[in-house]
Amino acid sequence: MRVARRAKELRAEGREIVDWSAGEPDFASPAVAIQAAQQALADGRTKYTVASGIPDLRDALAETYHQRHGAPWQRPNSLVTVGAKAALFEVFQILVDDGAEVIYPTPAWVSFGAQVRLAGGVPVEVKTGEGFEITAAPLLDAVTDRTRAILINSPCNPTGAAISATELRRLVEGAAERGLVVISDETYEHFVYDGEHASSAALAAEYPDTVVLVSSFSKTWAMTGWRVGYMLGPEAIVAKAASLQGHMTSNPTSFAMWGAVAALEGADEDVRRMIEEFRWRRDFVVEKLNEIPGVYCPRPDGAFYVFPSVARCFEKVLSPDQRGSLGLAEHLLEEAGIALVPGLAFGDDDHVRISFTCSREILAAGTEKLTAALMR
Repeated sequence: MRVARRAKELRAEGREIVDWSAGEPDFASPAVAIQAAQQALADGRTKYTVASGIPDLRDALAETYHQRHGAPWQRPNSLVTVGAKAALFEVFQILVDDGAEVIYPTPAWVSFGAQVRLAGGVPVEVKTGEGFEITAAPLLDAVTDRTRAILINSPCNPTGAAISATELRRLVEGAAERGLVVISDETYEHFVYDGEHASSAALAAEYPDTVVLVSSFSKTWAMTGWRVGYMLGPEAIVAKAASLQGHMTSNPTSFAMWGAVAALEGADEDVRRMIEEFRWRRDFVVEKLNEIPGVYCPRPDGAFYVFPSVARCFEKVLSPDQRGSLGLAEHLLEEAGIALVPGLAFGDDDHVRISFTCSREILAAGTEKLTAALMR
């Protein structure tokens, strides 16, 4: 946010800023979703719904994961929330008592630890290696008698790393043996560029009390402002989350949910085109970053971020009191007009996050500016 505020000030001064900080696709929401929401408004579907969301969307979500992964979920296992953030917040409030631990791999999305602490819990971070690979053993090794849940985000924000089907099974099996819940944040599940996405939904039939899946319409369908997310999992957890939601937000926006139904059922081609474009951007930006001396960028499995190591650049371009990802981010913003997110926000001060949710032209211009700034 500190970098974003300064970028806004520089734009107001007339500076041209390359914005690599945004966590949302630069594509329009699907036309079918917009039309369905408009029709819902015209039809007067603007009143309260049940707190857990309209039945049509809950049924469609359960059926989608049954068709894709064989999950046994039905309407009672499905909850529509005000974005994926709300789903995560609710499940932490339900599962975590004071002092209970939630284990997750890092680097990680900034809200995970905050939401666990808001529930009275203790976030336990498990550092991943150089390639940010998510594996079961280190997470299970971190379990104590105070652990309540293990959280994974695959593909991951900010690294783009994805857990394999083999490692996911090991994790869920190990969690089930220990009586733990695996919370699987699959917000970026369609943004997988090499191979298939390993979904926790594929293990829900075998481990019905272990798996809680959280996701969103924000990324896959470019519907960030619609604020429609969801949770799928054990009926007991979903029912408690619905009760909590009734006191927090009541239902998600009525007409937005009708748009989400239409997106889920009729926007596959929109999604396919977007993923193909992001695959090209991923390959382009990784190649360009790895040509810069002092920068190393692993190729992400998915999502729409790269998380390059820039620690070797600190001494070269920063004064001693600036050295770190925040100092580099501020330097690049001031000197080159490039806005990116310091890795410090995600728990890794040697890296920065670059979002490739911008045009090919902006990516090309930005990588040229970045190269010049770091080589100067």
